[in-house]
Amino acid sequence: MLDDKKLTRLNELAKLKREEKITKDELDELNSLRGEYLKNFRKSFKSQLENSKVIDPEGNDVTPQKVKDIQNSKKNKK
Repeated sequence: MLDDKKLTRLNELAKLKREEKITKDELDELNSLRGEYLKNFRKSFKSQLENSKVIDPEGNDVTPQKVKDIQNSKKNKK
């Protein structure tokens, strides 16, 4: 995740953009910070999905096979 300083700056730049008071350099910085934020978000979300287990109401494991395969390959790498 982004550190607090970068996240604060991202929010400041987004506010400037909404108010239409942003310069080209600030817009470039905003796009860079957004890219970094999204990259970290996707990585975290993917990790969370790959470590999930799906159980139906009857208590059966219905985790998709693709996820099980990923989990097994990670176990074998350890």
